[in-house]
Amino acid sequence: MDSLLNSFQNTTVLIVGDVMIDCYLRGKVTRISPEAPVPIVSMQQRENRLGGAANVALNVKALGANPILCSVIGNDGKIEMLTEELIKQRISEHIFIEEDSRKTTVKYRVIGNQVQMLRVDDEDTKSISPESERQVVEAIRHIVTHKKVDALIFVDYDKGMLTATLIKTVVELCRQYDIITAVDPKKNNFHHYQDVTLFKPNRKEFQEGVGITDHTSSLHELEEEMRKFAIKQNIDYVMTTLSEEGVAIYKQHSDLFIHQPAYQRAISDVSGAGDTVISVVTLALRQEVPLSIMAQLANLGGGVVCEHAGVVPLTANMLKEEFCKRKGSCNI
Repeated sequence: MDSLLNSFQNTTVLIVGDVMIDCYLRGKVTRISPEAPVPIVSMQQRENRLGGAANVALNVKALGANPILCSVIGNDGKIEMLTEELIKQRISEHIFIEEDSRKTTVKYRVIGNQVQMLRVDDEDTKSISPESERQVVEAIRHIVTHKKVDALIFVDYDKGMLTATLIKTVVELCRQYDIITAVDPKKNNFHHYQDVTLFKPNRKEFQEGVGITDHTSSLHELEEEMRKFAIKQNIDYVMTTLSEEGVAIYKQHSDLFIHQPAYQRAISDVSGAGDTVISVVTLALRQEVPLSIMAQLANLGGGVVCEHAGVVPLTANMLKEEFCKRKGSCNI
């Protein structure tokens, strides 16, 4: 396990996608509002955390690798907070393109008496402008031609930063420079990701994306759909997270399918689990670990962060401790 984690330190990952701020408003509830039958939260603490693509960058950094973050945000004063938080986390390489007509996505979670009561999303979801798209492509082109980039992760939350044209151009650029491409997709761009290395939706996203209406479909049916999708889109690995059922991975070129059951856990919060999984799997894929180990690492990484409240990154020590404990050995 140590040799794998040490290898992460020599890996550079370019993260491209929707950045957001996760804002937690915490307080106490002691009464109901006289204006409407809703609780009044007397706020005691406000906390901002990095979310979306920025949380993927946090996970990549916490696992020991070197992240480079690239995103489009609003010209609304949020860049200072984002930059300050990234520098605090020792993520010095980041590119933010500010667009006047956009908002930076902020998710407000109102928590009263340690229970989430409400979430308010303040955001724009329209596509970025052609000029912003051009600037993103040029920034990525400059990075991959001047640095040794080992992998690129698309972090797609359907907030408009990733357009069909941008995706196609960046994938072609990565193929030219032999860079692994991994995708955490959402609905709008689901079929725009062709020729990528790894495609990782959750079960609901995958079923909706391929048109499965029976959400009780068996693992065998899921395997067949993953196989067909991988061939159609020319994707090397299709990975589907299955919540309490674990993860499933299909490798196209060896026609290999693996289902890794989940470990029993006390789930506290699933926020950010997908960001953790795509980070772990991309780094493992870069080191060419066996498919079964990749599935185990995804399961363990995603599961352990769900035991924490709020969006938290997975550290290398957390992953090592969890692997050794669950497997009874630290050998990979």
